[in-house]
Amino acid sequence: MNYTLNQLRIFVKVAQNQSITKASEELHLTQPAVSIQLKNFQDQFPIPLTEIVGRRLYLTEFGKEIALAAEKVLGEIHAINYKTIEYGGDLAGQLKIAVVSTGKYVMPYFLSGFMKEHTRVDLVMDVTNKAAVIKSLENNEVDFALVSVLPKHLNIKKVELMENILYLVGSNNDTISSNKMSLKSLTNAPLIFRENGSATGMAMENYLDSKKIKVSKKIELTSNEAVKQAVVAGLGYSIMPIIGIKNEIRNKSLKIYDLPGLPIKTNWNLIWISSKKFSPVAETFLRHLEDKKESIIKNQFNWFSQYQEE
Repeated sequence: MNYTLNQLRIFVKVAQNQSITKASEELHLTQPAVSIQLKNFQDQFPIPLTEIVGRRLYLTEFGKEIALAAEKVLGEIHAINYKTIEYGGDLAGQLKIAVVSTGKYVMPYFLSGFMKEHTRVDLVMDVTNKAAVIKSLENNEVDFALVSVLPKHLNIKKVELMENILYLVGSNNDTISSNKMSLKSLTNAPLIFRENGSATGMAMENYLDSKKIKVSKKIELTSNEAVKQAVVAGLGYSIMPIIGIKNEIRNKSLKIYDLPGLPIKTNWNLIWISSKKFSPVAETFLRHLEDKKESIIKNQFNWFSQYQEE
């Protein structure tokens, strides 16, 4: 067999996307170029790697096995490259972090200085919902995860980064003024939730349950940005982290309602499996957080503490 590393990369990308079109976009290649390399790779195997069903591309069972093997080969190639760089005196490797969707407003600030200092480190940050974040941590697919609710079924260690504070918000064009909203008002109001598995959605559900509020109209959306835009548009009310609505509060497209039991306060935690064997990159990043955490919070989130004092 004479397949090339380039063919392995292309096949892995096709396998991940189950689409030649999407793979070509991510690889910045034309579709014909990807198709030709995929065919050349397939020609070296007597068993089909892919199949087309209803105009969609799927991996065969054999194709799935080859894709896993190809990923391991490419991982070893990356390791060789990183080791070469390390012997030159530079820190090199991958830092993999899974982040709950609202955490995208937090985590980049704790990464920026580290990535600028260590230019040979590659960052892989997956932003998704809480359930997927915990699964990737459990499957040892990442070094760290950023969450606001700690998983109870895993043996983990953590670093508390900063406070996470959630408020009830509505459109500034709403007819109910912020000082006239009541718990009774919420019973008849349309409420906008994050999807099941979201820590923000769970916090909102728990608050409503604690106040014995029965929801008459529920809207469920799958991202923090979607919830925010729906609230701005006047579709309903939601409980949201202040970290993700800074601009909307300041430009007065959203307003905060002060109700009993609010705001809800939790913490952003960077967590990892207790038995995790860290790479030099992961160890160095943890030391970076220990040294820089307080200054990052002071310099990047000073508006956060000032807002809480208002």
